[in-house]
Amino acid sequence: MNTGRLTTWMDQAQPILVAFGLKVLGAIAVFVIGRWLIGLVSRLVGAGMTRQRIDPTVQRYLVSFISVALNIILVVAILGYFGVETTSFAALVAGAGVAIGAAWSGLLGNFAAGIFLLVLRPYQVDDYVMIGGVEGTVTELGLFGTTLTTPDNVKTIVGNGKIMGADIKNYSSHPYRRVELVAQLAGSADVHKAIALLKEAVSKVANTTRNPAVDVEILEFNEFGPKLAVRPYCHTAHYWQVYFDTNAAIADTLGAAGFPVATHPVKLYPV
Repeated sequence: MNTGRLTTWMDQAQPILVAFGLKVLGAIAVFVIGRWLIGLVSRLVGAGMTRQRIDPTVQRYLVSFISVALNIILVVAILGYFGVETTSFAALVAGAGVAIGAAWSGLLGNFAAGIFLLVLRPYQVDDYVMIGGVEGTVTELGLFGTTLTTPDNVKTIVGNGKIMGADIKNYSSHPYRRVELVAQLAGSADVHKAIALLKEAVSKVANTTRNPAVDVEILEFNEFGPKLAVRPYCHTAHYWQVYFDTNAAIADTLGAAGFPVATHPVKLYPV
């Protein structure tokens, strides 16, 4: 009696087990083929970005993101194949994505801005720039921030979102830049003689360019007398050396030539 019941139960369960087994084999086949296709897509995307000369860091992050997204879609598809209700699962994933996005909105903004910076390349490592109100030499371009070494040798990290939302000044884009200094003369000074002397002296400062040559012109007149604009040109790497040496050249040249010191004019007040 028990043997008959067992035989009957097995006869009834056999089609169900066969169907379930076929589903399992189908799911395994879908998983294997899906994983192979995901790997193929990832390789094709990576190769395409390599041909476009996109930064390797961007490539790794984008390929990883695409791979994770496709794997989630594959798992959801397999669950749906087994008859599992995936609507709630998809809603859970979407809700988690919204919550993470809200919590990490600043990081995601920096991430998106970092990708644009790495693709557009407004500056690169070793460039001297002003970004996000910070001036210094670029030491690293990250996906979330750019690392600078400021002139006072301080490591500073500026968020990429802040960089993209403000002006970017790249002082290394051109072969030279202008150093802007002034020389204040007394009212009784011989302006033309001062200009000639300063042009000759400043042009001898190390690392100044010959073309364009140093500019020395009258900038304005104030209560002290004429003020001269003294503007040599140099490569960004030599900017501060030329800056300080030019200041020294101005002081030495005008002092050696006997130019009077510019002092504030005496004001006469009524008694």
